[in-house]
Amino acid sequence: MMGKETTMRSVLLAAAGIAAGFSTASAQDVRIGVLYDLSGPLAAAGSVASAVGANIAIEMVNEKGGILGKHKIVPIAADAQSKADVAINEAERLLSQEKADVLLGVFSSAHAVPIAQKVDTQKKIFWITTAIATAVFKDRNLQYSFRAQVHSDQFGAASTDFLAEIAKSKLGVEAKDIKVAIIYEDGPYGVGVASANESGAKRHGMQIVLKEGYAATSPDLSSLVTKLRRARPDVILHTGYNPDITLLLRQSREQGLRFKALIGHGAGYGQIDKLVETFGKDVDHVFNVDPVAAQLLDPKSLKPGIGDLTAEMVRRYKEKTGAKEVPPHASMGFNQTWILLDSVLPAAMQKHGGFGAEAIRKAALEVDIPEGGTVQGYGVKFFEPGTPMAGQNERSSPVVMQYVGGETKIAWPTALRTIDPVIPLPASSPYGMR
Repeated sequence: MMGKETTMRSVLLAAAGIAAGFSTASAQDVRIGVLYDLSGPLAAAGSVASAVGANIAIEMVNEKGGILGKHKIVPIAADAQSKADVAINEAERLLSQEKADVLLGVFSSAHAVPIAQKVDTQKKIFWITTAIATAVFKDRNLQYSFRAQVHSDQFGAASTDFLAEIAKSKLGVEAKDIKVAIIYEDGPYGVGVASANESGAKRHGMQIVLKEGYAATSPDLSSLVTKLRRARPDVILHTGYNPDITLLLRQSREQGLRFKALIGHGAGYGQIDKLVETFGKDVDHVFNVDPVAAQLLDPKSLKPGIGDLTAEMVRRYKEKTGAKEVPPHASMGFNQTWILLDSVLPAAMQKHGGFGAEAIRKAALEVDIPEGGTVQGYGVKFFEPGTPMAGQNERSSPVVMQYVGGETKIAWPTALRTIDPVIPLPASSPYGMR
C-alpha cells in the first residue's frame, strides 16, 4: 500500500512541477494552489484520496479548454506532510511566491483553522474541500474563506439522530436507554465532532457513560480500552484518523472489548480499504458518518447530468489509483473543486470581471445550487458575512454508511437507504456482544 501512496504522491507533485513551470499561462488563466497531506499519517486517512478527486475535477475542466472553455486552470500542488507548520508555510508559499489566485484543499482541521485566519487577513481566497471542524468558521466572520463541505456539528448530530431513530426497532430499547461512549482525537476535528455527539446524545436523553479524548499520535490506547470495558457502552462514537483507529481496533480485540455498534466519523473511517487490509472481515458492519460517496446515490434523484459526472469521476479515480472502492474523500475533493470550477469561477469572470479575490468572493456568495445539484446530493448556498457560520455551506448534509463485505451501503437517512442497517453487531464479530 505504501507503494501506491508513494506513486500517487509522486504523480501529484510531478503535476505541481509542471504547473510551476507553466510558461505559457496568460493573465486570464487561473492559478490554484492545491494543498493536501500527500505524505505522513494523514495521507492514508483520506487526504490523498481527496487530492486525487480534486485533480480529476481540474483535469476534466482543462480538457474542455478551462473555465468558460478558454481560461486554463494552472494547478500548483503542495504537500503539507501531515504537519501544521508545514501546511501553514506551504499555504503562504502558494499564495505569495506562486501567486495562486485560490488556495484549495486542506484535509486536517488542525491545519485549516490557522490557515483560514491567515489567508482571510490577506484577503485571499481559501476554498476548503475536506477539513470539517465547525471551529474553522464559527463566530470568525471570515470573508474570503468558503466551505461547501459538511461541518463537524452535522457529523456529530447525524450519528445520534440515527441511533435515536433505530433504537426501538433494532436495539429494542428507547433512545434514553442507550449507553454511549464518546472517544475522539483531541484536535479541532475530534473535539468538534465529540462536542456535537455529546449535544445530540443529551438531546435524545441517551446515557453518556464515557467521554474522553486522546492524542492521535499516541502509541498506546490500552488504558482507553480498559475504560471502555468498564463503562460497557452499547455504542461507541469514535472520531479519529487512520493510525489511531487501527491501534484502537487492534487493542480492543486483544482486550476483548465488546459493543453493539461502532460509529466512526469520517477521516480514517472513510478509508474502508485500509481497514479491510488490516482487519479483513472484522470490520464488517462498522458505521461511518460522512458526506456520501457520490456513486452510492441514485442518479434519478439528482439534477440531469450529475449521474454521468459521477460515473466519470469514479472511472478516472479507479484508473488512477487501481482502487476497487472509491472512498467518500474522493467525492469530497472532486465535488468541492467542481463547485468552484463550474459554478463560482465562471460567474467571477462573467459577472465580476476576473479571477481576483473580490470577484471570486462575490461570485461565491451568489451561488444557489438546489438539493440534487451536486454529485454528493446536497445543494450549496453560503452563509452571508456577519452570520455565525459566514462562509459555510448552509445546505450541506452527511449520511450514515455501513460497511458490509467490503462494500459501502447507506444506512441513514431512510430516504436514501440502500441497506437495512445491521445492528447490533452479529455474534460472529470479534467485537459483538455474546
